[in-house]
Amino acid sequence: MQPPWLIYETAARSVLEKIGSALNISTVEGKQKLDGLSGTEWEIDAKAIQENGENFLVVEARRYTTSSLTQEDVAAIAYRIGDVGAAGGIVVSPAPLQRGAALVAMANGIEHVRLTPESTSTAYPAEYMGKRFLGASVVEVR
Repeated sequence: MQPPWLIYETAARSVLEKIGSALNISTVEGKQKLDGLSGTEWEIDAKAIQENGENFLVVEARRYTTSSLTQEDVAAIAYRIGDVGAAGGIVVSPAPLQRGAALVAMANGIEHVRLTPESTSTAYPAEYMGKRFLGASVVEVR
């Protein structure tokens, strides 16, 4: 059985692919390592290709169930985005961003998608920019 964080990362990639038009993205690639301008290598949860095909966004999925992303969490993601030359980013998490985190996200072109911690690739409620996206799967009851 997969750990909850891995199920969440997989769900985040799948949901972003399904709601991509709302985010101006055409495809979402899986976990990968990117070289940074600093000489470091960064592992990202996903890479979203924008509809123009020229730019990409760093995707980070954080399944925090007891707290919101902090200003420092989002600042670290913002640094990673700049270091790998991305046009911006998407952070996926269950809770709203803390105030400072939301300000850092806005200043650095980072979008926030809310996805419940129990979400899967086929069954999910997601929220983005005041819109709710729902996916459902059929489960056989015995």
